[in-house]
Amino acid sequence: MRLENEDQTTETPIQSPSLEQFVVGRPQEILHENKTSVSEPASSPSTGYFAFAARATNDAIRDWNVKTGELCWPQGLTSLLGYGASADNQISFWQKNLHPADRSRVSALISEALAGAGDHWSGEYRFRRADGTDINILERALILRDNDGSATRLIGSMMDVTARKQLQDQLCRSQRMEAFGQLAAGVAHDFNNFLTTILGYGDLLLHERQIKGTLAEHVTEIRAAAGRASALTQQLLAFSRRGPMEAVVVEVNSIITNLERSLLPLIGENISVVCHLHHEKGGAHIKADPGQITQIILNLAVNARDAMPQGGQLTLETSIVELPTHPQCPIDCNDCVPGHYVAISVSDTGTGMSEEVKTHLFEPFFTTKADDRRSGLGLATCYGIVHQSGGHLRVQSEEGKGSTISVYLPRVPAPPAPPYKKPGAKKARGGTETILVLEDDVSVRHISVRMLRALGYQVIEAANSTDARQLLAENGGRKVDLLLTDMVMPQISGRRFADALRAKHPNIKVLFISGYLEESLQPSDRCEPGMFFLPKPFDAEQLALKVREALDV
Repeated sequence: MRLENEDQTTETPIQSPSLEQFVVGRPQEILHENKTSVSEPASSPSTGYFAFAARATNDAIRDWNVKTGELCWPQGLTSLLGYGASADNQISFWQKNLHPADRSRVSALISEALAGAGDHWSGEYRFRRADGTDINILERALILRDNDGSATRLIGSMMDVTARKQLQDQLCRSQRMEAFGQLAAGVAHDFNNFLTTILGYGDLLLHERQIKGTLAEHVTEIRAAAGRASALTQQLLAFSRRGPMEAVVVEVNSIITNLERSLLPLIGENISVVCHLHHEKGGAHIKADPGQITQIILNLAVNARDAMPQGGQLTLETSIVELPTHPQCPIDCNDCVPGHYVAISVSDTGTGMSEEVKTHLFEPFFTTKADDRRSGLGLATCYGIVHQSGGHLRVQSEEGKGSTISVYLPRVPAPPAPPYKKPGAKKARGGTETILVLEDDVSVRHISVRMLRALGYQVIEAANSTDARQLLAENGGRKVDLLLTDMVMPQISGRRFADALRAKHPNIKVLFISGYLEESLQPSDRCEPGMFFLPKPFDAEQLALKVREALDV
């Protein structure tokens, strides 16, 4: 914008101790974009609306005299930024409080705008408040120019957009976590196929008569390793699950043991992991979602790792405690129900936390980490999961002495013990029925066929629905008793193929297999109640039992 009259151009900063003087006292200086003057007198009631509107935004307004470098603050220096009226009135005050990472970028953009012919500039940057905290600022500025087009003043409205920025960051992290969850589900599916092959051939080797002694022990170790890897894939699938999961009764030590074996070694080589597990004879059982409890422990462990940049010790401990009534209860919570709880404690030898940090620890968006190290699953989420399970959290920490965060979950009775099954007492029963195996993964298809033929079944194998239809047509009218099909197939899904086949052959039985989570499939491709399903990875015994169960219905 231009200052039309020579006598309105000023070379000294506008001293604006109040917003009314800034907005109302000089209505004729600022012109509309159509170059017509603001002709309303200062006494007009409508001019006061500018001041009221500016105050309603709670923005800070800065008025920078580009010629002299002087800076005044008609509004917000104290209310938004926390500085007193005695703050430096030079542009250097604004520049030095810019975040160091934003300073050169923002200065270059403003210099470019001032050197150009435009009347407006806007940009985002971080600005340090008087209390030392940084807030995200969106500034929209008006550039006033003289008759030569040179910039004389920059009047900017500084809006605090920290909350909006945090929501955007939270959304981006959520999208990254969702993408990672989808990747984890895909990786887990492929691993389940590999593990099915390993387990299957391991079983076939162990049933060979010449495989005994040391060789049999080696095969058994391979099979045991595949079983542990299977537990890891289940954790990946649990992590990728988007829907709510059903709480089950689980022994807490089993969660820690699986986590210690598979995920905790990823914490870092300079951090030692120590586990002190309870020795209760009857176990310590909780009713919760094992996947969510795993995520909570992992999140607490990652926070502990970040508190020990130079290394240290991470301690996981489980115990059974009895919480008394308030106020004797060590947990600062009025709704704590007295009784027996299972405690999971995560301790570190790191930097510890101040009382101020502990006060805000479970608030959404609160973090002491840099932007690039924020966790996707915050402590606020941990807090919500624990309380949904009827539990509580306790934080113990001192600066320089490390931290301990304890999760208390109500103890529940142990589930009934499964009936004793004598090893080798009941061998998996086979049969002579005809089975069509529809599986696109060649390794899984081959091992499934071999295991079924070893059980005495007649087997037809196909890699896709086209091959399966052709084989059925060439079967000479021979009856197919069971369709064993993967849920996810390249041409049409296993569910759609099974529905089409049963429309022609109503008596055929169907057994679905898959390494994917059911909710990752299209609704029309999922199993319905009463359908038979065998999750991957599976071994020879599991396959034999499930096939016989489906055939005998």
